[in-house]
Amino acid sequence: MKLWDKGTPVAQLVEEFTVGRDRELDAWLAPYDILGTLAHIQMLHEIGLLEKEELGSLQRELRQLYDQARAGSFVIEQGVEDVHSQVELELTRRLGDVGKKVHSGRSRNDQVLVDLKLYFLAEIKELTQHIQALFEQLLSLSEQHKAVLMPGYTHFQVAMPSSFGLWFGAYAESLIDDLHMLLAAYKVVNQNPLGSAAGYGSSFPLDRSLTTRLLGFKTLSYNVVYAQMGRGKTEKLFSFALSSLASTLNKLATDVCLFMSQNFGFISFPTELTTGSSIMPHKKNPDVFEILRAKSNRLQSLPAQIGAIISNLPSGYHRDLQLTKESLLPAIADTKACLHITTFMLQHIEVNPHILDAPIYDYLFSVEEVNRLVLQGVPFRDAYKQVGRAIAAGTFKPQKKVNHQHEGSIGRLCLDEIRQKWLAVRREFDFEDWETAWNQLVS
Repeated sequence: MKLWDKGTPVAQLVEEFTVGRDRELDAWLAPYDILGTLAHIQMLHEIGLLEKEELGSLQRELRQLYDQARAGSFVIEQGVEDVHSQVELELTRRLGDVGKKVHSGRSRNDQVLVDLKLYFLAEIKELTQHIQALFEQLLSLSEQHKAVLMPGYTHFQVAMPSSFGLWFGAYAESLIDDLHMLLAAYKVVNQNPLGSAAGYGSSFPLDRSLTTRLLGFKTLSYNVVYAQMGRGKTEKLFSFALSSLASTLNKLATDVCLFMSQNFGFISFPTELTTGSSIMPHKKNPDVFEILRAKSNRLQSLPAQIGAIISNLPSGYHRDLQLTKESLLPAIADTKACLHITTFMLQHIEVNPHILDAPIYDYLFSVEEVNRLVLQGVPFRDAYKQVGRAIAAGTFKPQKKVNHQHEGSIGRLCLDEIRQKWLAVRREFDFEDWETAWNQLVS
């Protein structure tokens, strides 16, 4: 069943090729297609294109379909092209001609736009919850292990003293910048495209402000041509946010894989959270973090994937855009899974409190010794050379103490300030607005 069917059959091979994975992926969009339809029919009633009784019967059936979609029992049948066609088919089966009226003033072009935007709103909320759980875990670990020193590296060389408080706290603060990226995507997503139809509007007196309020959007994409042009651009912006998150997770995973190795021995995990070898009985492999590293690397390529699909497209709708779903929707699921497993693993991390007892880390304190001499009145460059000569002669004996008290240093992690930065960004997400609107549509 196709909404554009005019009686001429389409070759099966053509249909299979053009539909692609749409039936599979559109099932994820089903609840949001129904929400968009509920808002659209209420607007059609307000402008006189649906009778009150017709509206009531459509609302009743759509709410039943919504419950099915939320429960995972909504099925796009073989031979039905997409979720939009399946919803209209169900309404027509149940209500006859009344079901055929729901597409008035609407195109699948703006239908899929609104479906995706509603889906993205819900997914951004879930992502934010996952990010917050990881953020809280990292801050907790930073506070718990703030006094445990570890080596800091530059160029893979032992450099200066660091601490687990700094290490965990660094990744917590990195997530705040990732949240900024997600907020930017959220603001672009949170604009109503419904009513742009095929991308050029409609001669029906559509009330686009009404559907904006009914769906809880912050504003609408006013220009109907731009509403359609936003397809692909929105996905690309969202992909940049996912890529930013993946960058943070990737660096963390790489650190963990290094720090777990016997050559470092900084951290460990319970045996049941590692994997073994079929030949080497001593192995405790960091497979979780290796898979996390690979998945996050793949996620970092997402903007390039989507950009390659949408580049060189003129204004207006093009079927190329269908493929952005195949890149983005599974990537969102992957990102949530990566965040979830990272939080879980960090709940069980164990740190080595005696790392710096090893003499190979004595040179970590060379700068501390230079600074100690400077505080005694020795010019910095002279102090630097004096310590350098002691190191070269093998006579350097450091005092293994640090006295860092400025903001963001070992002795002053500023975890409360980092939390306030997080809260300031988090408050800008107005999830309650559209959640309330959606609940009103389906209740």
